Amino acid sequence: MIERYTLPEMASIWNEERKLKTWLDVELAIVDALSKEGAVPKEAARRMRENACFDMARVKDLESVTKHDVLSFVECVCESLGEDSSYFHMGVTSSDVLDTSLAILTRDSINIILDELGAVKEAIGELARKHERTLTIGRTHGMHAEPTSLGLKFAVWFNDFKRAIRRIERARDEVCVGKVSGAVGNYSHFPPSVEDAALGSLGLTPERPATQVVQRDRHAYLLSTLALAAAVMEKVAVELRHLQRTEVAEMEEPFTRGQKGSSSMPHKRNPIVLERITGLARLVRAHAAAGFENVALWHERDISHSSVERVIIPDSTTILHYMTRCLKLVLEGLEVNASKMRQNIELTHGLVYSQRLMIALMEAGWQRRRAYEKVQELAGLAASGGKNLREVSGGDEEITGLLGADALDGVFDPEFYIRHAHTILGDAGITTGE
Repeated sequence: MIERYTLPEMASIWNEERKLKTWLDVELAIVDALSKEGAVPKEAARRMRENACFDMARVKDLESVTKHDVLSFVECVCESLGEDSSYFHMGVTSSDVLDTSLAILTRDSINIILDELGAVKEAIGELARKHERTLTIGRTHGMHAEPTSLGLKFAVWFNDFKRAIRRIERARDEVCVGKVSGAVGNYSHFPPSVEDAALGSLGLTPERPATQVVQRDRHAYLLSTLALAAAVMEKVAVELRHLQRTEVAEMEEPFTRGQKGSSSMPHKRNPIVLERITGLARLVRAHAAAGFENVALWHERDISHSSVERVIIPDSTTILHYMTRCLKLVLEGLEVNASKMRQNIELTHGLVYSQRLMIALMEAGWQRRRAYEKVQELAGLAASGGKNLREVSGGDEEITGLLGADALDGVFDPEFYIRHAHTILGDAGITTGE
């Protein structure tokens, strides 16, 4: 899964060499902190930072014997340190290294995702500005409701992404936590000040108190925010897929020169990128569920979470990164058919103006029930006779007795429905420059 969808930026984070390099950064940060406490000679700490290295193949050879990845890494690095190796991984447990490095790698991956989500949000904002007064039909239950502005549809998505970004930012802060407190989190072999110094140099804060591990509700929270972001992208994708349907034909994802939609039907132009986004959202949600299962561990720690996290955290960040790129591609090349939208507004021959007509009758003095039943009667006549509701209303003496021709024309003016579009976009934080 990860290899197929990994883009270069994310591939530079979730690979074996970067992981071991981060382990080494953590170990050396601990050595430096210990040297400040006087537990490691300063010259030894300096030499260790100069000489410490590892060989990927050697680590794998050692692991084939030890069956322990961190210990194999430690033994490999120690081979490069000579007598100074006695100070390496001193008083440190595997999870000190694993959880602290995981925080660093996760933070770096989330920063990439946040940049991409910001770009998607801005692409949506640009569409909202461009289509502030583009008329389209609003739909509820999949059925025509009332006219609205296409820009307002985009404005809703704009705010969806603002919230998704804020949630992920908060969750990133929650996982920017490490621990250097030993086998059961009680600082058996060095004081908390070592942890403070080591984690501070890495840009992290300490999990205090901790067990042998950083507590997994932090990671579950992050995964849930990624799942929510994926759900928001799926929401946009599903809407655009519906609007691309042949019967609707209001919007369409980009279709590049030479692209083929079907192996058998040359006319096909399918929303394949949007369908890909929809499908991948299911994986991110599933990974979030696994994250919740990782919260409960035995006592100070077991290892049931470890194998799961090696999959769900790299995969969730990688997949979400890929989804954002896909959605940005669609939005920047989105084909909008405004004339088809206008045609679709008239598809029901004016029935979508029924509430406006009812309110006009109420404003003219009718009780609501009478107005509702009258408009319902006229709507039925229009639908059964294949006529426009404006035409049927104009031929009804009760209606014309209350509403003149100009007032009746105003009832059936779709521009009425988008008169507040500019204000709504402004409230969403989308400036139009007017």
